[in-house]
Amino acid sequence: MSATHEPDRFWDEHYRGNAPTVEPGVNARLAEITADLSPGKALDLGCGPGGDTLWLARRGWRVTAVDISAVAIDRLADRAHSLGLADRITAERHDLAESFPAGRFDLVSAHYLQTPFELPRTRVLQTAAHALSTGGRLLVVDHGSIAPWSWNQDPDTHFASPLEIVEALDLDPERWTVERADAPRRMATGPGGQTAEVVDHVLLMRRTG
Repeated sequence: MSATHEPDRFWDEHYRGNAPTVEPGVNARLAEITADLSPGKALDLGCGPGGDTLWLARRGWRVTAVDISAVAIDRLADRAHSLGLADRITAERHDLAESFPAGRFDLVSAHYLQTPFELPRTRVLQTAAHALSTGGRLLVVDHGSIAPWSWNQDPDTHFASPLEIVEALDLDPERWTVERADAPRRMATGPGGQTAEVVDHVLLMRRTG
């Protein structure tokens, strides 16, 4: 298999080997930050099992969910149909290094868009910011620490801070405003039921013009 297809294979095998026995849950920061927002059009980048997508759809959002893994996308589409949410969820496979979903969005969520493969992440997030409607928000939540169950166990990993991400995005401050940039801690539960304290790097930006 060529190098360009290795990310597809990696994430397909990851999701194929981690089929959820229960409905996937929402990420804590997404629920915290978006609970009081008025529903609109959302884009879930790197949707994985689809917990965030389902949570938003149940609250009236129309969600475009994208992932590089066809396994994850097909599984989410089937779950949306079985839950009666297919009219609110569009599941699309995208390798974000090569393509980006069309449309304008009131919310773009990029949770843990970190991968062992090369990804032009800054370019992807810049594209996401430009895909916002006026008043829309870009929510970027990254790992700020290494959980015991993470695929990344490199102790020398540098986790870019929210403000470092803002600097790299180089967006016009007259058109995008930082609403939140911090590094809160929380207790997290891994796929095997183990728990650990982890750090999230949280960035919330709003398009103002």
